[in-house]
Amino acid sequence: MNQNLNLLQPYPFQRLNNLFADITPNTQYNPVNLSIGEPKHQTPDIIQQSMIDNMVGLSNYPITKGSLALRQAISSWVARRFNIPAPDVEKEIIPVNGSREALFALAQAVIDTSQPNPVVISPNPFYQIYEGAALLAGAEPYFINTLPETQHAMNFSSVPTEVLNTTQLVYVCSPGNPSGKVMSLADWKELFSLSDRYGFTIAADECYSEIYFDEANPPLGALQAAQQLGRDYSRLVVFSSLSKRSNVPGLRSGFVAGDADIIAKFLLYRTYHGSAMNPAAQAASVTAWADEPHVIENRRLYREKFNTIVPMLKTVWPAVEIPDAAFYLWVQTGQDDIKLAVQLKRDLNITVLPGSYLAREVHSINPGKGFIRIALVATLAECTEAAERIQQL
Repeated sequence: MNQNLNLLQPYPFQRLNNLFADITPNTQYNPVNLSIGEPKHQTPDIIQQSMIDNMVGLSNYPITKGSLALRQAISSWVARRFNIPAPDVEKEIIPVNGSREALFALAQAVIDTSQPNPVVISPNPFYQIYEGAALLAGAEPYFINTLPETQHAMNFSSVPTEVLNTTQLVYVCSPGNPSGKVMSLADWKELFSLSDRYGFTIAADECYSEIYFDEANPPLGALQAAQQLGRDYSRLVVFSSLSKRSNVPGLRSGFVAGDADIIAKFLLYRTYHGSAMNPAAQAASVTAWADEPHVIENRRLYREKFNTIVPMLKTVWPAVEIPDAAFYLWVQTGQDDIKLAVQLKRDLNITVLPGSYLAREVHSINPGKGFIRIALVATLAECTEAAERIQQL
């Protein structure tokens, strides 16, 4: 067996299940699960119908590169959303089975283990796929703590030069999970400069880019930042997904876009990896990327929840704020996050994720300690009821 498998740590939700194994929740309350970032809003009818109408496609093997229609739909959406030239559908875009598998696979294709001590930089707290991808690619993860005092931004000036010298890949997530922090143009300029100097690839995870609260100010994207800074997409690969945008986590549909040379090698890797999207899902994805009204309505539902729930929770935890984007509340409670999660589960039948489960203890601290992540994915009524219970407690 691959010995690197022994380096993988349990996934946060496995740890959560173990934590709650001997707990009997208060049956006076209906359960409210606010722990996992799984969209619960209704999948739009037009996407479901498109899937049904194209089931005949299941009789064909899909091509790894995806259909031209899908690549064109993605390219057109990128151009509209970020106000940039449409990416080349032949060289700069590949459809993928959700951003998760592509974020993992990219490290396997990019990391060169013939070079000594390859490093993959990740934010901390982080999406655990980044760490697993690095370890199974034979690289060493290096974590940058994202803290309240730096507004949860990655401070690259804290990374030693000797680490940057062997860094081959940097994962960034904007809007961030769990903080919702959006990288600014200045942040991108600094990161691009470091990539130019040290030659590492940037993997920009943008799966939350379409969950924001001001229709006039959508989050800045990585490709957009590159265009605004007058540069090409060298060493930049962006990952996006329909899961959160269109409430189709089960469709497993997203894309990667960016540096044509990296995309070409990644396509070669994926041809052997055998991860082509099925034709019916591709057709439904074309429909989803082409339609914006359902996404605007999706944001309205989240905005309503945040505007209702945050004032309620502020009476309990004054530090809670509406994030830049995404559908999480990253709440600094001033309490032991694990004990608090147990208390909420046992006494109120509310499930949240302890912040320390999303982070590693590095540089003498676990930056998730004392935080809980609340995913406002349930209905407004359920989220409101949960907030009322917390107020009463």
